[in-house]
Amino acid sequence: MELVAGSYEQVLFGFVVHPESKASADHEQKWTPVADFTHHAHTASLSAVAVNSRFVVTGSKDETIHIYDMKKKVDHGSLVHHSGTITCLKFHGNRHLISGAEDGLICVWDTKKWECLKSIKAHRGHVTFLSVHPSGKLGLSVGTDKTLRTWNLVEGRSAFIKNIKQNAHIVEWSRRGEKYVVVILNKIDVYQLDTASVSGTITNEKRVSSVTFLSESILAVAGDEEVVRFFDTDSLTCLCEFKAHENRVKDMFSFEIPEHQVIATASSDGFIKMWKLKQDKQVPPSLLCEVNTNARLTCLGVWLDRVTDTKESCPPAAEPSGK
Repeated sequence: MELVAGSYEQVLFGFVVHPESKASADHEQKWTPVADFTHHAHTASLSAVAVNSRFVVTGSKDETIHIYDMKKKVDHGSLVHHSGTITCLKFHGNRHLISGAEDGLICVWDTKKWECLKSIKAHRGHVTFLSVHPSGKLGLSVGTDKTLRTWNLVEGRSAFIKNIKQNAHIVEWSRRGEKYVVVILNKIDVYQLDTASVSGTITNEKRVSSVTFLSESILAVAGDEEVVRFFDTDSLTCLCEFKAHENRVKDMFSFEIPEHQVIATASSDGFIKMWKLKQDKQVPPSLLCEVNTNARLTCLGVWLDRVTDTKESCPPAAEPSGK
């Protein structure tokens, strides 16, 4: 597996992580990250990163998306369609990449030929974040026009628009896609898909910078502080919190491999860390490894080699029919 992290310094870092086979009774398991590459393809700071089984893609304030072939370890070129900072990148399966940017567009890309299949004028302002339903058929986006929009990704059209009175900066589907969260500053609204209405609100101490679902109901939350918290989105309670870094946590990424559920964190302090989650989420995770990039990190992903790492964070959903 490989940690990939983007930075203000325009560089993408790659670290191969070698998991230790087993922990012994008197010895907590530790993993070893080894520097693999630094890639300076962008001319401005990196703003987004996404991974699938073959590629890593990065978005930047330079308005371009760069593609890296992780199997061949080569630069695979760039996508220039957006005008404005690339704000979010999401793969769905191995056939589609969805990008959002400050030009208000959401683009759907074919990852075989790297063609833009659809270009949707999604928001009147910036697209600040987007999330793809596990089925691949629905998308959610938030923008600076104070709306939350639901998209039919099969047909590339708007399905529903909700005015949310403030500008949200994160939206995220749960693992099974039965609920989603919308983040405004330090407030996290939990929505149920069947009612499309807010079932509860979680308030974090500071502005939220990143969220990731660890299960259908448990949400990891990082913000403009050193601490990561795990919340139950049903009871709306904080299950645990732990100090992850010396500075604000900028991004998180969670995944599962056999015998491990792992969360990776990246911070402005330059460190990337990997944590092993406990079965009981009220118990803070244990540190597996850390590496110092000496850069101001902005975004994070983990590339899993299907051959050696076998299992991705959640099984790839069925491809949407048609384009």
